[in-house]
Amino acid sequence: MQLAHYLGLLHGAEDALAKAFAAVADAHADEPDVAATCLILGAQCRAHADSLHPFARRYGEQEDQEPERLHSNLLQEPRTGKLGLLRDLHGLYLMASECDICWTLVGQAAQGARDSDLHGVVQACEGETSDQLRWLRSRMKQAAPQVLVVA
Repeated sequence: MQLAHYLGLLHGAEDALAKAFAAVADAHADEPDVAATCLILGAQCRAHADSLHPFARRYGEQEDQEPERLHSNLLQEPRTGKLGLLRDLHGLYLMASECDICWTLVGQAAQGARDSDLHGVVQACEGETSDQLRWLRSRMKQAAPQVLVVA
């Protein structure tokens, strides 16, 4: 069963996203909405990763370094300034997209395995990940004209 591979991938992606949200919150503390929201979203990601522990025990979990490589490539260290904020939000969006597609695939596997417990966790976490993507897209759209045209 290859579900263990995707559980490991998803766990690592949520863990990396939690760390990235915290780093962006810290780096852009001068943007109160960004700092506060990133801390909330990072806590959600941490809870998502924690919610996978029972299934890692049930199915096994194969650790995957891909999420860490993605994180290190997208957010080696948070940037400064308005353009830096836009780039950091863009990086978070790409990382959240990785989580989103992993939730979708694990959800399909949960249905195939008739695992209603895992499917319930997927539905809850996938919805929150969608909300994270919506906020990131909205905040980038808000920042883009000022950063890319006016500045």
